[in-house]
Amino acid sequence: MENILPADKYKFKRKLEELKAVKGQHTELISLYIPPNKQISDVVAQLRDEYSQSSNIKSKQTRKNVLSAIESIMSQLRYYKTPPPHGMVFFVGEGAKSGEQPKMMSEVIEPPMPVPIYLYRCDSQFYLEPLEEMLEEKDVYGLLLIDRRECTIGFLSGRKIEMAAYLTSRVPGKHGRGGQSQRRFERLTEIAAHEWFVKAGKKASELFLEKDNLKGVLVGGPGPTKRAFLNQNYLDYRIADKIIGIYDTGYTDEYGLKELVNNAANDLEELDIIKEKRVMNRFMEEVRSDKGLAIYGENEVKRALEMGAVDTLILSDALRRYKIKISCPSCGYSGEMVVDDTENIKCPECSSSVIIEDKKDILEEYSDMADQSSTKVEIISKDTEEGNILMKAFGGIAGILRYRIE
Repeated sequence: MENILPADKYKFKRKLEELKAVKGQHTELISLYIPPNKQISDVVAQLRDEYSQSSNIKSKQTRKNVLSAIESIMSQLRYYKTPPPHGMVFFVGEGAKSGEQPKMMSEVIEPPMPVPIYLYRCDSQFYLEPLEEMLEEKDVYGLLLIDRRECTIGFLSGRKIEMAAYLTSRVPGKHGRGGQSQRRFERLTEIAAHEWFVKAGKKASELFLEKDNLKGVLVGGPGPTKRAFLNQNYLDYRIADKIIGIYDTGYTDEYGLKELVNNAANDLEELDIIKEKRVMNRFMEEVRSDKGLAIYGENEVKRALEMGAVDTLILSDALRRYKIKISCPSCGYSGEMVVDDTENIKCPECSSSVIIEDKKDILEEYSDMADQSSTKVEIISKDTEEGNILMKAFGGIAGILRYRIE
């Protein structure tokens, strides 16, 4: 999802999460994918045909819900002469999340990438796979750590570093022999090292060649061994051609994979994991300094945003809080509150069940405030070490100020 703003990518991801949680009692949830080159008239013609066929559904309630959903889509399509530049996807039908009452839902999504297929599907849940695939990181980098003792092979995809294989060698270490014994031992050691490098090179080549979207390979390890390994062509030539750089690392185990990615940061500047690391490093530097430009906590950050004082807003994608507008049919109370869960909300005045008039993701709330003062928004993944620190130590909401505030 190149060139998509972090906040927009997050909103897209959260919308898919919400739609995935919706279930219908029967096959009455309609997913309609319209690619950018599809004629709207052709879509309407098929919907009329589906409407006619759906009139034969035996269950009265299911028939009513499906027909209402199709009518809703056709009604909305009247406002389109052609699909948007990336196409659009309709999710319409009678459904509910776990613990909630079923209701008619209607969502129209214009995705950040072109809709790849034309598809109509009626099921008990929305069909989301084509949109979920847009969130998947397409580029993969191979990671290879090697010395004479061990070899670790892994992959970097988006923000995730994963270990794929760990091998250990039987190459003898240093010895105290002299004379002819020394020369014989050294010869046996070099034979063992050659066999080890052949084994490691073969395993790494096999794993890397399995990835059709392998963009590059990073090689690391302590000392000169890694360069000797590469110079003697133990890797398949197709993999050797993809080597981005060779980096010194203190470790050749799973921890070394993170060290390798960190050391290669200058060569991987455009990757999300590197951008996030730099943002969090900058924030932590401000926390440690006495300039007073680091800020965190919901109320503190919100106040700074309202003043237009925030240069960079830093939010965790693990945040699951909502700002809701409620009304109470029992006592007439109405107001706003921030909650972690929108189920079983009670009126603060009389403890009766309330009606949720409006719901907004707290991250969207802060992102919208940031837009009003040209504040840069950075979304930090919970899957990284930096994301874990942001969520646990700073509550998932932080920022770097333009100037110190009292």
